[in-house]
Amino acid sequence: SAVDKPPVRRVAIFGGTHGNELSGVFLVKHWQENGAEIQRTGMEVKPFLTNPRAVKKCTRYIDCDLNRVFDTENLGRTVVEDIPYEVRRAQEINHIFGPKGSDDAYDLIFDLHNTTSNMGGTLILENSRDDFTIQMFHYIKNALAPERCPVLLIEHPSLKYATTRSVAKHPVGKYEK
Repeated sequence: SAVDKPPVRRVAIFGGTHGNELSGVFLVKHWQENGAEIQRTGMEVKPFLTNPRAVKKCTRYIDCDLNRVFDTENLGRTVVEDIPYEVRRAQEINHIFGPKGSDDAYDLIFDLHNTTSNMGGTLILENSRDDFTIQMFHYIKNALAPERCPVLLIEHPSLKYATTRSVAKHPVGKYEK
């Protein structure tokens, strides 16, 4: 039950997973300078720019999509000179916020994205059995009412997601038009 679960204490807010999606970049940079806005008693909240090279070039990625390389194979790759930039960055992120799948991983990662689709503010859920995240989404939807805040479930029975946010115990994607 949810009562038996440890409290959420470490939260990260990611922006710039795709360097040309600027809402998250602007928010993360803002919160890095004005951290009091997102701090809460008893919690550590860390804003983090995930793909700084792509952000600097204002391009989706440098070598490959950072939001697709958080799988066991890439996270375990030996760092050699010609390893793609985003794979190396994924390993760094996994080291800071993970390791993925461990008790030491951050409790929650909000990964902020933009989309060209007219879907408004949308929350992305990767696991329909994650009671904590479902309750949090319910809270967010109620807090935003009467504004719409759709939830998109991207769960698949045989796919293990390799998203940037999947390092956390509770991964959350947030998309804005």
